[in-house]
Amino acid sequence: MLPQREPGSDRRLLYAAAFLRAFGVGMTGVLLGLYLARAGLDEARIGVVISLGLAGAALGTLVVSWRGDALGRRRSLIALSLLAGAGGLALALGQGFGVLCLAAFLGMANGMGRDRGPASVLEHAILPATASDAARTGVFVRYNLVLDAGHALGALAAGLPALLQQRLAGLESYRWSLAIPALCGLAAALVYTRLSPAAEAAPQPARARLSPRSRAIVARFAALSTLDSLGGGFLTTSFLTLWFARRYGVGEEALGPLFAAARLANAASHLGAGWLARRIGLVATMVWTHVPSSLLLMALPFVGSFPPAAALFLLRECLVEMDVPTRQSYLMAVVAPQERVTAAGVASLTRGAAWAVAPSLAGVLSRFWSLSAPLFAGPAIKIVYDLLLLSEFRGVRPPEEAERA
Repeated sequence: MLPQREPGSDRRLLYAAAFLRAFGVGMTGVLLGLYLARAGLDEARIGVVISLGLAGAALGTLVVSWRGDALGRRRSLIALSLLAGAGGLALALGQGFGVLCLAAFLGMANGMGRDRGPASVLEHAILPATASDAARTGVFVRYNLVLDAGHALGALAAGLPALLQQRLAGLESYRWSLAIPALCGLAAALVYTRLSPAAEAAPQPARARLSPRSRAIVARFAALSTLDSLGGGFLTTSFLTLWFARRYGVGEEALGPLFAAARLANAASHLGAGWLARRIGLVATMVWTHVPSSLLLMALPFVGSFPPAAALFLLRECLVEMDVPTRQSYLMAVVAPQERVTAAGVASLTRGAAWAVAPSLAGVLSRFWSLSAPLFAGPAIKIVYDLLLLSEFRGVRPPEEAERA
């Protein structure tokens, strides 16, 4: 039996595993679209592969949402990491559209460039037990800072093919580079083996069900999250790197640093999110940072050259992720502790399902209408979500805000 440890020890292990996973996701997000284009796929087929990777993640989310506690959180996290590693290696080595589709699905390949997979559902359920209500949002802020550090370094490492091309053919340089995210998944599995029994759910006489109040909250929240994720699925990192490459003629040597800087901007924004949430509330922080970021992205196609486009994109990245730790903290706060895995799973599943659909739609729009069409469709959907979220949830307060009222 594993020894009992302080809650902070499990939190640090989760941070370490999340960093490894995020490094792989950051690298995959930048390289996947470029790799598939090098492999001869058009925009529509690239969208299908990205969609299938996100569909695999959605299926994984479904499994851990409903059976994660019964199977064991630690065991589930290890299995997910091993599957991601094996699938990632198959994606890097595979040839042919069908093989790439299967590898992306089984490996839950994440073209979003941000970690939102099934492992995060379990981590979100474990983290609140390692802190008080007052410290909970800070824990999620630091968790997202760790993720963004991994995303940033992974995006920076995505410049590796440019170095390898001095010795390897173009496609081979991408294959070797994409093996690194797969190895990160395998390394994360080793970290999860160190989690203590405290990470597991408290024994329940039966599987915890959502109370009527929580069911209503989670259903409304998940429905709105579907809109947000549908908009976000038009704007995967894999699509954006392909858009920048074809719009401005830049390569991974410029795109890697750009998206590394974007993830650092995300990380800085998470610190600001915690500060702002303490002053205006979690829901208001989610909405009033999200709307301007969408408007900035819609302006991007009108910029004529890469340097000002990159600057505008980075300004958007300073705002777009401020809703993430606040949204995570908010949902975990408004349901009971024993309901957290189910609540996080339902929300993540609906988000993952929408993410899985949207890249294929974005690929079709790009292929048959305009390369920039997703940059208008995605943000417009997100703005509708923001306004509905404010209308539906500004009166549903987490404990710390209710105490101050």
